[in-house]
Amino acid sequence: MNLTLLIKLQPNSDQVQALLLTMERFNAACNTIAATAFREHTANKIRLQKLVYAEIRATFGLSAQMTVRAISKVAEAYKRDKTVQPTFRLHGAIVYDPRILSWKGLDRVSILTLDGRQIIPVVLDGYHQARMDRIRGQADLIYRDGTFYLAVVVDVPEPPLLQPDDWLGVDLGIVNIAADSDGQTYSGGQVNGLRKRHAKLRQRLQKTGTKSAKRLLKKRRRKEQHFAANENHRIAKQLVTKAQDTRRGIALEDLQGIRDRITVRRAQRRRQHSWAFHQLREFIVYKAKLAGVPVVLVDPRNTSRTCPHCGLIDKRNRPHQASFRCIGCGFAGHADTIAAGNIARRAAVNRPDAGPAAEQVPASSAL
Repeated sequence: MNLTLLIKLQPNSDQVQALLLTMERFNAACNTIAATAFREHTANKIRLQKLVYAEIRATFGLSAQMTVRAISKVAEAYKRDKTVQPTFRLHGAIVYDPRILSWKGLDRVSILTLDGRQIIPVVLDGYHQARMDRIRGQADLIYRDGTFYLAVVVDVPEPPLLQPDDWLGVDLGIVNIAADSDGQTYSGGQVNGLRKRHAKLRQRLQKTGTKSAKRLLKKRRRKEQHFAANENHRIAKQLVTKAQDTRRGIALEDLQGIRDRITVRRAQRRRQHSWAFHQLREFIVYKAKLAGVPVVLVDPRNTSRTCPHCGLIDKRNRPHQASFRCIGCGFAGHADTIAAGNIARRAAVNRPDAGPAAEQVPASSAL
């Protein structure tokens, strides 16, 4: 399994200038190559190299291998959509391979720039250090908010999947970011509060429109993303650890196209469409792989409207966001955890080899 690690660099002032100049020249070269690729309608790296290699080296002063990496970057970008000419930001990422980047132990890296090789210190925590002996292939040099990072790919072995005794159902939401079939909820109150404050601040700064307001907007634009990603990591880790400790697989709703299927009031649209459901699911999936925990996706239809006791499906079973009360048998409970239980039972129906839960699901609630 391939994982991407983001490693912070600590260049001195001269090295910062060397990296910035190299990055700007590299991306300017990419824009020139992209014009040729679009004009010639080709995403073939070999043909592009024949067309532009000598010109790029002479015009931009890039090394041989850096020129090759620029051509490869343009070819990959143009291949994705041949109807438009790719454009590259001034400080877009540079793709480095082992010929132009090498590691000097665990605390330094040698990076080729227009001013020659630069030996730059890096910041590694225990998580990074345990995986640095598994680096594979290329690395991307990224410049973000005044800081340089290396995005490196490491190959992590996957343990064999355990044979689950049962399934832990997980229901994803907004008021509660997630709820599991054990009855535990993972509240989104703090996240939603932060998002609301940030939305008001953005609106106020955008109305102001001054240079200082724009600088503040730029400075804060990633804060919300980082906070949400950290919350998703935390929740995913808890769910995977619980499933691993109890020898259960994880059952998730298949939320493909969820934004197109649901409708909400206008006042709720920002909140509905701002949470990264896909990111949370991906975090759960990759952490589960590393732990040997199987993950299955089930049809999400009517999971919050199905009574787990009698199997009645009716939208009136959920009179409020947080509450469930069956109009047929009177069974009641927390709506999100009941939905998570239904998800777990559907997984057991789809995978009856994973325990006795399949016998507990009413026939009318299985899709």
